Order: sequence, then C-alpha cells, then structure tokens
Amino acid sequence: MDPRLESFVAACDSRFGDGRAAGACISEAAPKMLDLAKAGPGLLSADERRDNPEHYARNALHLGSDAGVSLFALVWRPGQWTPVHDHGTWGVIGVLEGVLEERGFMPRGVLSDDEGEAKLDPGGTVMLAAGSVTTFVPNPDHIHMTGVPMDGEPVVSLHLYGRAMNSYHFYDLEMGTRHLIDVPHFRS
Repeated sequence: MDPRLESFVAACDSRFGDGRAAGACISEAAPKMLDLAKAGPGLLSADERRDNPEHYARNALHLGSDAGVSLFALVWRPGQWTPVHDHGTWGVIGVLEGVLEERGFMPRGVLSDDEGEAKLDPGGTVMLAAGSVTTFVPNPDHIHMTGVPMDGEPVVSLHLYGRAMNSYHFYDLEMGTRHLIDVPHFRS
C-alpha cells in the first residue's frame, strides 16, 4: 500500500473509531481525502485497482472492525452501477480517475429501522470529476446509486466508511421495498 494511503488509514483508525459524531469525522477526513484524490490513480497498485467485467469492483484496502473505519478502491467500467442502496454510516468519497455519477433518492415518508416497505422518489444528480470529494452522513441515510454511463470512461474512486461496510440496504424501486444484503469485495 502506498505510504500516503497507509498514513490516511492510520490517522482515520485512530481518530474515528471512538464513536465521534459523523459530522466531525467527515469534516476532518474530507481534506485528507482531497489530497489523495488529487494524487490520481497512480496512488494504487494494480492489485488494489482490480476491475470486474460483470459489475463494479470493490477492492478492500482496509477492513476495520464493526465500530472502525474501512477503505475501498472501487473500479467502474462504462455501464456499471451500484444498486440503489444506503450505508448506515458516514462516508467520504474521492475520485482518482474519470467522472463518477451519483443519482440520489428521497424516501416518501419515514423509513423504519427494519426491512420492508420503502418507497422512494428520484432526487438530484451529482457528477464527481477526478480530484473531487463528496461526503454523506447517516441520518437521514444517504440513499443513492452510483456508476458510470455506458458512454463514459472508466472510473477509480476511494470510499472511506465509518464501519466495516460489508453490507447495506438494497432498495427495490419496483417493489417499493428494502432488504439488507451482503456486499462482496476483493481483498487487496
């Protein structure tokens, strides 16, 4: 792992695993993520930026405990998208290469903590170019889908989360439901 990434992970692990408020975590992590985003894709080894022809690839750079932070390098080919999902935690995303598109969704009313009914309406769209950073907090949870249009260029992004991030709620727009699912990743 690049020494800049090692330093970033060590600082985040020591500062954010203590139950700090989400806003404080992202306020401190975002400027550090911006430095990494500006470094570009050369920050990652070939093993850390593996892709997958079937779907976007999640490369685990650091897997924290349930109460710790995790860092992933995501690699997107044109036409690859996440499902509509939330995170259940705060996050800081930096784009190393390409333009990542994020499409937000808003719940129609209050969502329960359980699985079940979850009707959503489309929200805004954000275009994140190389060198940019975005953040989110969990309350209300950040519901979105992220990816690259079919006519776009490949994208590499870094995703820091305030938990292990091995699962998230998947939202089925047609059925108006949400379900907790496990999310696979490569180990780097």
